[in-house]
Amino acid sequence: MDLDFKMIGNVGVIKLSGTLDLYNASEFKEAMTKYSEQTVNFVIDLAGFKSYGGDWLAVLVAWLKKISDQNGDIRIANLPERIRQSFETPRAYKIFEIFEDVDTAVKSYQIDKN
Repeated sequence: MDLDFKMIGNVGVIKLSGTLDLYNASEFKEAMTKYSEQTVNFVIDLAGFKSYGGDWLAVLVAWLKKISDQNGDIRIANLPERIRQSFETPRAYKIFEIFEDVDTAVKSYQIDKN
């Protein structure tokens, strides 16, 4: 798993590449804890993501709960078609807002303020 973090305005954008599963969930949690010192609103860019199992989704849902407790949110961008099925089975699309690209996802936080 590779995480590339950058701030766009007050939104943390995390490009998630490789795989995320229960084996490296602690690494993800550690990184998110660090990033949460800068913001509680995130966009997860999945353009280079390769996981196929449901473990990665469980990790994201758990982190979403933690962020939500701090009045933050996680939004998804660039959801690959092959991964989209794992969103539909547990109805994760009802939990996460999904956007076609990072810019639209970041701008959605500005729209929410209005």
